[in-house]
Amino acid sequence: MAIFLDKINRYDIVAFKWCLSRKYSEQVAKVSRWISRLGDGIYYLIFGLLLLWLEPVRGKEFFLCALLGFAFELPSYLILKNSIKRQRPNDVIQEFVAYLAPSDKFSFPSGHTAAAFVMATMVTYFYPPYGHIAYVIAVMIGSSRVLLGVHFPTDILAGMVLGFSSAYAALSVLGASHI
Repeated sequence: MAIFLDKINRYDIVAFKWCLSRKYSEQVAKVSRWISRLGDGIYYLIFGLLLLWLEPVRGKEFFLCALLGFAFELPSYLILKNSIKRQRPNDVIQEFVAYLAPSDKFSFPSGHTAAAFVMATMVTYFYPPYGHIAYVIAVMIGSSRVLLGVHFPTDILAGMVLGFSSAYAALSVLGASHI
C-alpha cells in the first residue's frame, strides 16, 4: 500500500509542477482566483435561498436536498482532511509559493471541489438542462485550486468523489425517484 501511495504522490508532484510551469501561469492564477471564489460556500447558500424563494416548483426540494448533501459532505471532508493530514504543495515542494494562502493546513480532499460537486450534482438532478454548465463550473473550480498552488490533482479527484457521493446520498435519503 505504501508503494502505491508513494507512486500517487510522485505523480501528483509531476502533474502539479507541469500545471504550474506553463508560460502564462501567473495570468492563469489571476483568473483562477476569481473562479476559485465561485466555490466559496456563501454563494451556494445564496443560490439555494434564491431558488427557495423564487422557484415555486422545485426550489424547496432543491434547497433541502442540497442542505442534506452539504450536511454529509462537510463532516466527511473535515474527518478526511484531519485524519489523512496530507501536506499542501508549498509544504512539500521546496521554494514553491502558492498564489493563494489556503484557509487550512491540509490539502486532501479539496473542500472547494467537494462542495462544487455537491451543487453540480443537485443542479443536474433538479434542473437537467443546466447540468452540463454546473459540472463545467465545478471542474473549473477544482482545476483552479491546482492552478493556484493549494492542491494536488488527486486532492481534486477525491473532492469530486466526495461531493458526488454526498449529493447522491442526500438524494437517496430523501427518496429522489430516479437518481
